[in-house]
Amino acid sequence: MVKRTPADIAQIRARIRQSGLRGTPARIAVLQELQRATAPLTHAELAEKLVPLGFDKATIFRNLNDLANAGLVSRTELGDHLWRFEARDPHNPDADQHPHFVCVDCGSVTCLEELEFTPASKRRAKAIGTITEILLKGRCESCTTGQDN
Repeated sequence: MVKRTPADIAQIRARIRQSGLRGTPARIAVLQELQRATAPLTHAELAEKLVPLGFDKATIFRNLNDLANAGLVSRTELGDHLWRFEARDPHNPDADQHPHFVCVDCGSVTCLEELEFTPASKRRAKAIGTITEILLKGRCESCTTGQDN
């Protein structure tokens, strides 16, 4: 587990306050965990990490929604009826809109940061409308390798 310095915590608290919310310990803890994560997390995954630290599930859920409504966190449903949450990068807002890969076997989620459409795909998409989300499904490497045995 990566330890945060008092300066890191002060920066997170300031970001929360700038969004119009109070910088409570629960909000700071939720945003810290989301910033550490390498993929979007569900409420259950966050609760697994934060309940042992003294935060209850309802508080975590409420704060996830408050942070999402304030624009600090993005909330996405990836086709499995679970909300997943990601911290938004204040220095790179374009990075917030990125595709995800969901494994149909194990349910793991991977962010696909550098995926690009071909020029032909961009023209076709533009003719259809505005794309707000891209979701790819398949079998992750771990599940594919496990099937070969």
